[in-house]
Amino acid sequence: MPDLLQNYPLIFGVALVLLDLVLWRLLPANPPAWRVLARLGLFLAYSALIIGAGLSPLLPPPGADTAQALTATVLEIVWWLYCARTLTVVLGLLLISRNGHTGRLLQDVMGAVIFLVAIVAAAGYVMQLPVKGLLATSGAMAIIVGLALQSTLADVFSGIILNTTKPYQLDDWISIDGTEGKVIEIDWRATHLLTGQGSTAVIPNSVAAKAKIINSSRPNDAHGVAISLEVPASVRPRRVLDALEKTLQGCSALLSSPAPKVSIKSAGASVNVYEASGFIGPKTSKVEVRNLMFDLAHRHLEASGVVWKADALPQPRQRLLLDEVKIFRALGNEEKDLIAQAMEARDYLAGQVVLNVGEVAEHLLVIGTGVVSAAVPDGDAWVEAGRMGPGEIMGEEGIIDDTPSRARFTALTSCRLYRIDRDNIRTCLEQRSEIRTALNRLHAFREQASHSLLLQKPAALRKGGFLQWLRKP
Repeated sequence: MPDLLQNYPLIFGVALVLLDLVLWRLLPANPPAWRVLARLGLFLAYSALIIGAGLSPLLPPPGADTAQALTATVLEIVWWLYCARTLTVVLGLLLISRNGHTGRLLQDVMGAVIFLVAIVAAAGYVMQLPVKGLLATSGAMAIIVGLALQSTLADVFSGIILNTTKPYQLDDWISIDGTEGKVIEIDWRATHLLTGQGSTAVIPNSVAAKAKIINSSRPNDAHGVAISLEVPASVRPRRVLDALEKTLQGCSALLSSPAPKVSIKSAGASVNVYEASGFIGPKTSKVEVRNLMFDLAHRHLEASGVVWKADALPQPRQRLLLDEVKIFRALGNEEKDLIAQAMEARDYLAGQVVLNVGEVAEHLLVIGTGVVSAAVPDGDAWVEAGRMGPGEIMGEEGIIDDTPSRARFTALTSCRLYRIDRDNIRTCLEQRSEIRTALNRLHAFREQASHSLLLQKPAALRKGGFLQWLRKP
């Protein structure tokens, strides 16, 4: 057998290389250690083969026979390339296991350097070429190529810097010079972002290295969300600040710590700019929370008496509320005017119970201002089912069929509620089947929401809780 290896080293060498390629394809990619160990073992076997055949990669091939010298030359050159490939995959395994996906860029750069060194070494040791002259010529060519590929090389080295400093990683939600999206790939030339519109934005690494980067995924336990509003300067700032503070309290998706806040960004002759900001958890949609904050801000500002149009005709708050409540959309203006005249206002302090569990509502309650929390009992504890703001109603189960309330409604802030007598509502129910249908639909939705919440089946619920029903056409 040793004589056979010495007489036919090329055949066995080719067999080892082919076996390496086959095992690399057949072995699973995860975990990658098995593929790397197989390649390393076959490389050591190849090294033992050529050494056993009397060859050395550091010496020119022996033998006066042309065929023998050519075979030896091929085997030694393959050894250098095989060595470069093995070293590359070993370093790749170490880099990726340590740095994850970001180590691939460094692996590609180091692999290119290792192969370049292997080619130069093979030319110098095996083929006995004048390496100094080759390196000088390569240096001149490198300068020419470097000038031609200046922008590409800038992307490569910028990518190395980005992967070293790690301002962002895969799956981070970032913004680079106003381009916002989720990082889906970082290669040697560019960073790929998946935008909110479903398209892919490719940012060159040289641009990303110089740009202002905002990483919304760090820290990963809380993300900031903010809205800005322009309010006429004629409106007293304290009134706007109070309305926006109620907006933040009415948005249950905002974290209590860090505490949300409201501030005046700028003041002008015609409008003042206000900002309401807070933090949300990692699994909460920033877009949905911002939309909800805008909707709540508009409702609370309108409830506080802010007039958006100077030419708007003043109307009583009761009448405006009836236009906002969806169950009354089937009524005509005259019918709404009659109900508005019969509505009775009542104020509640923060923490005061508006409607307790088990209590049969004698009035339909419409929130005029403030925030009300709805909680359902879960044994000895209470679970918040949602928060309600201006334009939402309570007590519909008592109006429909004298059913006691299955939730406890508590004022989170100072509130003003308007009560509509049960007899007036039941008259409307008899005359307008659309109102009864809307009340039954709202009652059924809240029953389903409470039941799913207690059973921890959020998939059966639509996002937004009680507020989602109000936004339905």
